Amino acid sequence: MRRPAPRRSGRRSLSIHGRLFLGFGGALGVCGALMVAIIYVGMRFVPTYDLTRTVDVPAGSVPPQVCTPPGALPSHPGNIPCPAPAEGVKAGSPADITTKEEVWSTVLTFSVGGVLLVMVLGLGAGWVLSKRLLAPLHTISEAAARAADGNLRDRIGAAGPEDELKQLADTFDGMLGRLEESFAAHQRFAANASHELLTPLATTRTLLQLAGDDPTGEELTELVPMLWETNERNIHVVRALLDLAAADRAPFDPEPVDLSALAERAAAERAGQAASYGIRLEAETEPDCEVAGNTTLLRQLLLNLLDNALTHNLPAGGSVHLSVHREEGAGGDEGVVIEVDNTGPQVDRAVLERLFEPFYRVRARVSSDRSGHGLGLAIVRSVATAHRGTVAATANPGGGLTVRVDLPATP
Repeated sequence: MRRPAPRRSGRRSLSIHGRLFLGFGGALGVCGALMVAIIYVGMRFVPTYDLTRTVDVPAGSVPPQVCTPPGALPSHPGNIPCPAPAEGVKAGSPADITTKEEVWSTVLTFSVGGVLLVMVLGLGAGWVLSKRLLAPLHTISEAAARAADGNLRDRIGAAGPEDELKQLADTFDGMLGRLEESFAAHQRFAANASHELLTPLATTRTLLQLAGDDPTGEELTELVPMLWETNERNIHVVRALLDLAAADRAPFDPEPVDLSALAERAAAERAGQAASYGIRLEAETEPDCEVAGNTTLLRQLLLNLLDNALTHNLPAGGSVHLSVHREEGAGGDEGVVIEVDNTGPQVDRAVLERLFEPFYRVRARVSSDRSGHGLGLAIVRSVATAHRGTVAATANPGGGLTVRVDLPATP
């Protein structure tokens, strides 16, 4: 039975793609602002500027004048006193910037230094951010390695926002859970199948030993019916196993099958068995209940449902109700529903899912000498899955079981 998907919380979190985009975008913006600040501070406060305007006078246009230093007598009548240095004017030094070429050289120096610093900081921030965001991948990888070694019990249990990585971790946990259940079911299947086949074989060996120990052969007449019954039971189990294997490997057949007519014929085939058990069998069908599939497998599905309902019923005075009708699904598509409702003892809700496991039987439900091999509902599930359908069982409040099979209807 397909399990419903877990509901997501109403708070919508940012995806890992968006977080990476915003993270690296923010880092780029910070690094750009840092680079501008480095260039501005360096150009504003580090060098000393001496950008006084100088005028070039062509040679010969003005007669040369010789100035006399302050406090000295003029050596020539045309000499003028040398001007005193103005207050606030710094004396020149090799670190001063006095030309445009020196300005561009300083800009280039600080730009290269800023780029190198920003690159180091950006790489460091990107490394830390990517490692933090992609850390769940390492955990998922470790869980996958443990699962490859056969450990299916450990879970990742990722915490944090509902981004792609957490969804991947949750999906991986769900896959591990289904694998663990599947392997456990297969182990139970192997153990139950071995027990189911070994018991009749051991009985046959005992009967043959008894017949061999009797030299007169008188007991052989009494043992032959028991041998025949034991052999028939082995044949039934092997046939059921073959039916289960055929249902699992059956390809999807697109031919339309009228389930209403098929259900009526199946009910007619089991009417005599129901009468011998003292059980009232009713069939209620609607017209135009067609599905695409294999007629033989769908007939087997209906017969197995009826056999299960008749076998696990009241000793006498019980009832079985078979219904086939069309019903609109949750997605708006129409489907065909098969429901088999039977009376019987109370069924524990905890074992409903295990009823579809091969060879699983709830012995408390059988209150008469009727018996089955425990493969009926397992074949029902395999046939329903092969026809793109689902099957579920519900315990009735008054006792008994209701098995529902949903199949997609033909247009």
